[in-house]
Amino acid sequence: MIHSMMWDQTSPIRAALDFGFPPLAWIELTELTDQILMCPEHETERINMYCELCRRPVCHLCKLGGSHANHRVTTMSSAYKTLKEKLSKDIDYLIGKESQVKSQISELNLLMKETECNGERAKEEAMTHFEKLFEILEERKSSVLKAIDVSKKLRLDKFQTQVEEYQGLLENNGLVGYAQEVLKETDQSCFVQTAKQLHLRIQKATESLKSFRPAAQTSFEDYVVNTCKQTEVLGELSFFSSGIDVPEINEDQSKVYNNALISWHHPGKDKADNYVLEYRKMNRDEDISWNEIQVCGTSKVVSDLEDNSHYAFRVRAYKGSICSPCSRELILHTPPAPVFSFLFDEKCGYNNEHLLLNLKRDRVESRAGFTTLLAADRIQVGYYTSLDYIIGDSGITKGKHFWAFRVEPYSYLVKVGVASSDKLQEWLRSPRDAVSPRYEQDSGHDSGSEDTCFDSSQPFTLVAIGMKKFFIPKSPTSNEPENRVLPMPTTVGIFLDCDKGKVSFYDTEHMKCLYERQVDCSHTMYPAFALMGSGAVQLEESITAKYLEYQEDM
Repeated sequence: MIHSMMWDQTSPIRAALDFGFPPLAWIELTELTDQILMCPEHETERINMYCELCRRPVCHLCKLGGSHANHRVTTMSSAYKTLKEKLSKDIDYLIGKESQVKSQISELNLLMKETECNGERAKEEAMTHFEKLFEILEERKSSVLKAIDVSKKLRLDKFQTQVEEYQGLLENNGLVGYAQEVLKETDQSCFVQTAKQLHLRIQKATESLKSFRPAAQTSFEDYVVNTCKQTEVLGELSFFSSGIDVPEINEDQSKVYNNALISWHHPGKDKADNYVLEYRKMNRDEDISWNEIQVCGTSKVVSDLEDNSHYAFRVRAYKGSICSPCSRELILHTPPAPVFSFLFDEKCGYNNEHLLLNLKRDRVESRAGFTTLLAADRIQVGYYTSLDYIIGDSGITKGKHFWAFRVEPYSYLVKVGVASSDKLQEWLRSPRDAVSPRYEQDSGHDSGSEDTCFDSSQPFTLVAIGMKKFFIPKSPTSNEPENRVLPMPTTVGIFLDCDKGKVSFYDTEHMKCLYERQVDCSHTMYPAFALMGSGAVQLEESITAKYLEYQEDM
């Protein structure tokens, strides 16, 4: 007799599926019963196909228009044959590996016993360390309590002596009683001899009454035990700090430019075997995991960082299998665009009488003041020194670029920014006017041309830096001069976006934009610098190049 049945909780086949048995087990179970399974979605249809995607039996209506319409299905007999072969191979493989399984079970049992022994040994070692601490504390406790008792006894003895001295001043006691007896003496010579010494003693006692001072202090504030530091150290007891200190990132030596250079030092006596530097991009919306780099030394260059992003860095030390806690995190902000590398051009308009360029061509100094001193005997009226320009040896025609440099704090006036090739030709070829300071079109001081074209896009933009100040160009919307003067940044960055025709000036220490404006980039743009008086500009070096040079020196 053949029965039709639905999938219910009492069916062994349903139970097999619920407990996660593979489809083959479901097919095997069908051989154990003469019952025909019906589709749970189409109650009048028999199960006669197998969905390879969902790995479950289905009916023909499920395939035609049901939830399995676009799935790949096969016949039940084909699925039965395939799955049975796979299961047979799996069983044969496990049977063939029986000795290996037994061996691994034995190994696991040995590891469990070893773990038990090592755990007990670790507990004994921990108890030994704590017992040593207890012994030290008991010894210090005994020493401190003994010192307090000695001080207390000494003070009480002083007070007792003082009490006895003052009791002697009372009537019928001590000094007063003796004086009363001396007064009864009728022999004048004996009285005078005794009374003289007695008078001195009474005077001394009287003075002590007038200037009463306790013989000792009652306060034991000098004997208060300060355990703050020890309490803090004991509170930091952990498995991580067993003989290895936490490394500290050196913020002064760590910086980001074309790449990030992270340096740290290890304050402990015992140096670590190696370190792990961790870093990740900071994103408010996502919890980004840390990237790890194993390092043997105490510095590392991290490359492939995204532009205009905040990155967090931290480091931990390893000594054997012992790991220190992570250092305090250092946050660095990458430049807003890829770094543009260039050197000073000593050919295009370079004035070697006023400017001194080093051999590496990454530093220029102005010595115009020396020339003026040599000509001092001919100067009788007002005399003005013109700007001496120097530019980068590479130009920019498109894209986004960033470069950085330092202006020495002693500099009198340094102009920095960008200028187009045609504008530079005009500046470098035009005759110098040594009389009027208004000749320079963008002097940043008295020239009015800068204000005239403030709102228009011009082929150059220069800002003034000098006397440890950063001067923002005038704005027609503001008449407050104090808004234009900022402290000079340690390192100045320039961001040129040729596509948008915009130039921005940055304080690179905090990667903060100080000033930006439109600029005409229709021609090739060059990094431009101008110096007047005493001053110097040092280009920021590529971190990778500087790091490799440092490594070679080592």
